[in-house]
Parts: sequence; structure tokens; C-alpha cells
Amino acid sequence: MIAYALTFAISAFGLGLLLNLWRVISGPDHSDRILALDTMVINAIALLILLGITLGTTIFFEVSMLFALVGFVSTVSYCRFLLRGDIIE
Repeated sequence: MIAYALTFAISAFGLGLLLNLWRVISGPDHSDRILALDTMVINAIALLILLGITLGTTIFFEVSMLFALVGFVSTVSYCRFLLRGDIIE
């Protein structure tokens, strides 16, 4: 039963990732694209965790934590670039 739930969750998050990619490409504004990229990071983290559960290894959990950190820093820096024109003052 857990295999069916994992398959469904992986396909749902994969579909969400593809829809976010579509929003990044066809977003009408920069803020929509930033939000879509941030949501893509969250979906990728969920896929990494689900892959770790499926394969039964713990390395994917550590990778997902690193990916979350990099995704947060990149979102903040991109927003700061759009607001101020530079990242480092």
C-alpha cells in the first residue's frame, strides 16, 4: 500500500514541478516567476524526500536540506536584486 502512495505522491509533485516550470516560462511578471521558482524548490525538496523514502537511504534527506538552504538564499537574493538593483551593498 505504501508503494501506491509513494507512486501517487511522486507523480503529483512531478506534475506540480512541470506546472511551475510552465509558470516560469510564461509568467507575466517577475514576481510570478520568483514565486514559481520558489515553489519549484519546494517541489524538488519533496521529490528528493520521497525518493529517499522509496530507496530507503538517508543521503537524500541531507541533500534536501542543502537544496532548501540554497533555494532560500537564491530566492532572497533574486528578490533583493529586483528591488534594489544590486545584491551586495
